[in-house]
Amino acid sequence: MNSIMLQTIERQPLKKHIGFLRFTGHKKGYLLTNDTGGYCILSVHEFSDFIEGRLDTLKKPRLARLRELGFLADTLNLEKLIGEYASRRAFLSAGTNLHIVVITLRCDHGCIYCQTSSGRPADKGLDMDITTARQTVDRIFESQSKLITIEFQGGEPTLNFDTLRFIVDYASEKNRSAGKDLLFSLVTNLVSLNQKQFDYLVKNKVSICTSLDGPEILQNKQRIFFEGRGSYRKTLHWLKKFKKSFGSREFPHKINALATITRHSFPHYKKIVDEYTGLGLNIIHLRPANPFGLASHNWGKIGFSADEFLSFYRKTFDYILKKNLAGEFIAERTAAIFLKKIFSDIDPNYLDLRSPCGAGIGQLAYNFDGDVFSCDEGRMLAKTGDDAFKIGNVRSNDYHDFMASPVLKAVCLASCLDNLAGCQDCAYMPYCGVCPAYNYSLTGNIYGKEPHNDRCRINKGILDHIFDKIEDTDCAEIFKTWINHT
Repeated sequence: MNSIMLQTIERQPLKKHIGFLRFTGHKKGYLLTNDTGGYCILSVHEFSDFIEGRLDTLKKPRLARLRELGFLADTLNLEKLIGEYASRRAFLSAGTNLHIVVITLRCDHGCIYCQTSSGRPADKGLDMDITTARQTVDRIFESQSKLITIEFQGGEPTLNFDTLRFIVDYASEKNRSAGKDLLFSLVTNLVSLNQKQFDYLVKNKVSICTSLDGPEILQNKQRIFFEGRGSYRKTLHWLKKFKKSFGSREFPHKINALATITRHSFPHYKKIVDEYTGLGLNIIHLRPANPFGLASHNWGKIGFSADEFLSFYRKTFDYILKKNLAGEFIAERTAAIFLKKIFSDIDPNYLDLRSPCGAGIGQLAYNFDGDVFSCDEGRMLAKTGDDAFKIGNVRSNDYHDFMASPVLKAVCLASCLDNLAGCQDCAYMPYCGVCPAYNYSLTGNIYGKEPHNDRCRINKGILDHIFDKIEDTDCAEIFKTWINHT
């Protein structure tokens, strides 16, 4: 159907039989979605018949799907739809569960895409002290969330291991009376670890997330020590040790890795995937670099357009799918998160893809000096001297103060897709989310012009590719195995 015909349909008053829906073009015709996450793909002729009310021309299975998913207003199962809608938004009353604790801004790396502009290992005054750490844990336990994840970040958090150890021990002690589902996660490049620290992390079941951008030639081009040496071999040494140790234990996430994608990654898409499968890592997160921090100065060399990233992503995705079709399991995490939102009513708790986003109500970021931010991106922005996303300090404010912050309220409003032009009528709205901190960093406004920024284009492009393949029976079966790995 051409654009003129589409505009004609959009101007028509909807027939009374049609339930609330959004739609977009699809290679087979049109994709329909609704607020409970239901989707249906119709051919051009089916879509025309549906819009015009000629339901008797639709095949019975197609009509049954439209009815079951709430696309027909005259047969709505309101109790079912309300339950699905409520399940998707259960996070709104759950409380803040992810607490990002930046225990140092020192780092031993000078990665070419670094967003945080970290200090050097010998720099002073960049570590969280024990008093601030204690107050941070006290604030964390004020959250009403039953699930609490304390995620250590930096800089390189292992450079302040004494504070890490204190937080794990103190939080575990507090939890004996609090009774939370308490998890610890460490985001680390692994290279500064020693055996004693390794043993402590394993004993205390601290999940590990590290960066593995691909094969040695790529890792050593992007992730380097300040003096220019590559870190690939040291990273792999500890990654393999953790994987071997965690392999016999029941860990919530075990060891995960993510690949930050730059222009340098594009020629290596097969080798990146092969690196992960060769190490027995069955989840790969293809995360596009952002033009913030040090990365902004290098963007001319490492940057890309949304179209360039999507070309890389589609090739990599198809290569991953080919491996799965051949019997080798590996899932791409961004796709897996979208698929969980497509196939189930359970929110995968990925804070960037929620409405409103996870800032404050899903995560809080605690800086080394006790300053608290609505999200980690907001904390990174403060490193440039802009405290727009600061909502308090652990010494002078409590959790209630954080939640009552005008900054937090503004961020929630700015990330509620129902309010946003270009989002409220987008077919992908049930699965997507926006980042006010990203918008603010690029434009100075927390309200982004979503259809025109690269983050929006990339999300749409990934969802386009998923829905292009979702009706293939073999692909759909593989996709359903991915949703438990988000």
